[in-house]
Amino acid sequence: MSTRPPHEHLPHERSRPALTAAGAAVLAVAMALVLPQSARAAETAPVGFGAGTTGGGGASAVTVTTLAAFKTAVTGDTAKVVKVSGLIPLSGQIDIGSNTTVLGVGSSSGFTGGGLRLKKVTNVVVRNLNISKPVAPADGITVQASTKVWIDHNAFSADRDHDKDYYDGLVDITHASDQVTVSWNTFKNHYKGSLVGHSDNNTAEDTGHLRVTYHHNWFDNVNSRIPSLRFGTGHFYDNYVVGAATAVHSRMGAQMLVENNVFRSTAVAVTTNRDSDVDGYANLTGNDLGGAATEISRVGTFTKPPYGYTAEPASAVVSSVTSGAGAGKL
Repeated sequence: MSTRPPHEHLPHERSRPALTAAGAAVLAVAMALVLPQSARAAETAPVGFGAGTTGGGGASAVTVTTLAAFKTAVTGDTAKVVKVSGLIPLSGQIDIGSNTTVLGVGSSSGFTGGGLRLKKVTNVVVRNLNISKPVAPADGITVQASTKVWIDHNAFSADRDHDKDYYDGLVDITHASDQVTVSWNTFKNHYKGSLVGHSDNNTAEDTGHLRVTYHHNWFDNVNSRIPSLRFGTGHFYDNYVVGAATAVHSRMGAQMLVENNVFRSTAVAVTTNRDSDVDGYANLTGNDLGGAATEISRVGTFTKPPYGYTAEPASAVVSSVTSGAGAGKL
């Protein structure tokens, strides 16, 4: 016959762990109610099609304050982490090598007048930069023929005081680039936000590529291309769009899943039948359109992304994105 130690029969000994657990549960709920969305930690790795992108990984960081030093630091394909301190003016674009992390210091570091180019490279992370007024033909960030890219917590902006072609795109992804995540960025005061697939005539190169995830971005007073996607596969979830003429544009057979986004003061939230000879496809679920129209000529087959993610409901998106997106939030 088995026996228990005498102290296990004492009620106060049994109840003490239960009370402690209950107290911890109450405290956890209280903290969840008190802490704002902005207190949530930023992701340390990309979610979406860009998952697995590590950039320079654990390489020792080099901090630069001049354009010349930055050009030198980002050259080549060895693993590297380059921190940008201060706002650096530039003309045109600077090429970034493979296996690179570019990280802004604080909330006001970055580049103005031009941008960065990722051409025929792989495994690049760009975070926490202010990139403003990329005069054409430069984009804020150009991704060409590149794979495994994470563009996260940056602040992109221009102005709408010039004609629509004075500045180029803020983030353009072209020439069969693939496995890209664009997350927690702000895009403000611009005409042409983000182009994926540069031409209707690039079928052979682009088909089967251009897989891009956009999540938790804030597009404010951006006229169009939020994004404009040709040929590829796009997942657009938990984004906040304000003041667009045409936001999500799926064309040339592209497949778009548009999930749990919020649109305000926007004329057309999603279209599949503009400006190209071949329509795109779109599936919409859980969005708050805010009175915006939709033009869905073809419903697509892309309904479940091939990766794990958690989409917030549209009711939480405005608070989450406005508090957490942009530079200075890491």
